[in-house]
Amino acid sequence: MSLATAADKSVEEAQEKIVHSYVAAFNAHDVEAMLKMVTDDIQWLSIDGEKITKETNNKEELRNGMVGYFKSCGSCKSRIAHIFATGSRVSALEVASYETSKGVQEQQSVSLYEFSGALIRRVYYFPVEN
Repeated sequence: MSLATAADKSVEEAQEKIVHSYVAAFNAHDVEAMLKMVTDDIQWLSIDGEKITKETNNKEELRNGMVGYFKSCGSCKSRIAHIFATGSRVSALEVASYETSKGVQEQQSVSLYEFSGALIRRVYYFPVEN
């Protein structure tokens, strides 16, 4: 393994760790911890076929969105079933779970975290697949 490849691998491992920490903060409903891991101009993009919806443009919008989300879904959690990093991006297969009158439900989707340095700059979130 070359020195450049080792350095790239180290950065990718650090980015994967940040994504795991971000999901852990999400699971704890700790919005402030989540905000420490993102850039000031964080964008959250939902992708559904040809349609791309920009959910957030900055930390304040992310804060407001997460506070509202956690109020509406107090049981919502996520776990990473698979993760890999390439360059400045980390891709994950996330499994969301939440409680309903029928018990715990799960759904999975793909997310892509784009980094700027050691912070998450953009999240691309793809539709749920059951």
